Amino acid sequence: MNKQHKSIKLEDNAFALNVLKVFANDPFSAYNYKQVSAKLGINDKASKELIINIIHELRHTSALIEESRGKYRLNPSYINEKLITHSYVIGKIDMKQTGKAYLLQDKEAEDIFIAANNTNHALHGDKVKVFLFPKRKGRKPEGQVIEVIERARKNFVGTVQISKKFAFLIPDSNNVPVDIFIPLEHLNGAKNGEKALATITEWPERANNPFGEIIRVLGEPGDNNVEMQSILAEFNFPLFFPEKVEKEADNISDTISDKEIATRKDFRNIVTFTIDPEDAKDFDDALSISKLKNGNWEVGVHIADVSHYVRSGTLLDDEAYERGTSVYMVDRVIPMLPERLSNGVCSLRANEDKLCFSAVFEMDDNAHIKNEWFGKTIICSDRRFTYQEAQDIIDNESGEFADEMLTLNKLALKLREERFKSGSINFKSTEVKFKLDEKGKPLGVYVKEVMDSNRLIEDFMLLANKKVASLIGVKKGKETPKTFVYRIHDEPNAEKLNTFVQFLSKLGYKMKLGSRKNLATSFNNLFENIAGKGEENMIETIAIRTMSKAYYSTDNIGHYGLAFPYYSHFTSPIRRYPDLMVHRLLEMYLNGKPSANKADYEAKCEHSSQMEKKAADAERASIKYKQAEYLSDKIGQTFFGLISGVSKWGIFVELEGNKCEGMVSLKQMADDFYYLDEDNYQVIGQRYGHKYKLGDRIKVKIIRVDISKKQMDFVLVENDK
Repeated sequence: MNKQHKSIKLEDNAFALNVLKVFANDPFSAYNYKQVSAKLGINDKASKELIINIIHELRHTSALIEESRGKYRLNPSYINEKLITHSYVIGKIDMKQTGKAYLLQDKEAEDIFIAANNTNHALHGDKVKVFLFPKRKGRKPEGQVIEVIERARKNFVGTVQISKKFAFLIPDSNNVPVDIFIPLEHLNGAKNGEKALATITEWPERANNPFGEIIRVLGEPGDNNVEMQSILAEFNFPLFFPEKVEKEADNISDTISDKEIATRKDFRNIVTFTIDPEDAKDFDDALSISKLKNGNWEVGVHIADVSHYVRSGTLLDDEAYERGTSVYMVDRVIPMLPERLSNGVCSLRANEDKLCFSAVFEMDDNAHIKNEWFGKTIICSDRRFTYQEAQDIIDNESGEFADEMLTLNKLALKLREERFKSGSINFKSTEVKFKLDEKGKPLGVYVKEVMDSNRLIEDFMLLANKKVASLIGVKKGKETPKTFVYRIHDEPNAEKLNTFVQFLSKLGYKMKLGSRKNLATSFNNLFENIAGKGEENMIETIAIRTMSKAYYSTDNIGHYGLAFPYYSHFTSPIRRYPDLMVHRLLEMYLNGKPSANKADYEAKCEHSSQMEKKAADAERASIKYKQAEYLSDKIGQTFFGLISGVSKWGIFVELEGNKCEGMVSLKQMADDFYYLDEDNYQVIGQRYGHKYKLGDRIKVKIIRVDISKKQMDFVLVENDK
């Protein structure tokens, strides 16, 4: 019971509880004592007088509100678990900029609407307990937060505003609808207008704003380093490694002893090389290839043996686990491991002996696997290739290690062909890249091209991941498979899939459902058909949302998108903690050790999945910021773009060449009154009937850019008066 309601103890007064239940069962309606009596089936005068007294007492304790003379309703802030015990749900808050929110439950349950005045100090992402109001006909379920069980975060990035007697931190995030009150003595050196990181210290019950203090001054808004640090801090990623962790990394020897070499398979005399992006420094995978006497090929997928250097229970391991992943921002990498390890000791740099954990395959010319081997190795990469250098060799069929590169590419093509035959879906991801000056200002934006050299590496990494997962996951006789970390992807929700198919049909595209293979073929054909069209980005985005999300788990259900019954992440332990877990488990099982504790690893899988999502969100935020910054000095300039979305507020336009997306407000389209035709993904002029449809190519002018909010506003050139 709320602390302020002390006069009536419901547990000691069953009659009072029954009266209160009448109001609780319909908290939107007001009742007088006669209506309450009727609902309780009471007719005698004495009982009615008792109800009057109880109502007055409940009014006195603020359990009821007198809406009009003699008529009362339940006070939304008064909830008691004895009222309707089945009407409580737990979930996470999805907060909107307006202050209203939704309670997100599991994927099967409907979201619960929570009005701004019923959020009860909950913030975006918090785990909360919500009291459900009785459902009203034709309305979505509604509720009220009655308890914040767990805060998603306590630290927030924003801009400091200082007045004479107090200050506020105005949060950058759109889903934090309250400013943080900062007493002047808790500014800790922050100046007016600066970006800073604040922590919430308390939130008094009757206060509209949380109280906080500045814990880190970031600097002046607009400075590249300040803005990138702000994004990282916003998503709660650390900006540096603790001194003790750095010291532990510095103490790791990079010398490989003869004793260690003797325990490993030696690949140093076999042609080996890495293929990575031009700006990469953390090389965690290499390929080797040699021709066997029987005419087959031996292909080694060699992965940095991080587990040899980062041991369980160390400060290094604890820090890596907390981070979960490296974060790839526009202009920097926030590594999972200190630079000495990620770019030095563990990185498979050319012409240096390196320790690896390898998956080695014997395959024929058609890439059919004849034999496989997994274990610890030592390699010495002969050459570091960029993707472009490798592509030049593939295109020109000449260059250093051309025979090996071309053979690997032919084998990769066979593996890819077989994968798509088996039902793998070719989801395409567009990677936006920037040309930056020395201060981090974007000079240009372009879309990274995916080449055969990229696919070559991807195909062999997929093979290694699949085979490692199969080695542990496939049941051997009556033996139960041992605990392992899988990368799983569930089949799509049937309702979402049908909605997506209907959406496509209105755009003129067809998909075959029925069998899983038909669906995969339809998806792949769809992606080919929409390539280069205005609706490409939106359809691909909705297609990905239609599918379930991939995540880490000890319970294997296979990977639907890849059509692999067993799949794991083995190939990137420098930048992903789940891969490090896989290495440790694989080593244990190859050495005949018993199964690891499933519950412990499941908790680690859940944490890793959460950190992966946070990293992706931070990376997207850095891209959106740089896109806004790129357009900020182009106010008044015109560009061609493709309509990528429509809403009741306006049409979204993605500019050609740079993928920057902004909105043309319907209010700015002054030649007519436009309304949304939601069913056909277009807006239509009411008077003249002019249509703007998803995928149309139009010309727009940039009129406003809000860098802090990462928002870009356009107008149609032909409508510009």
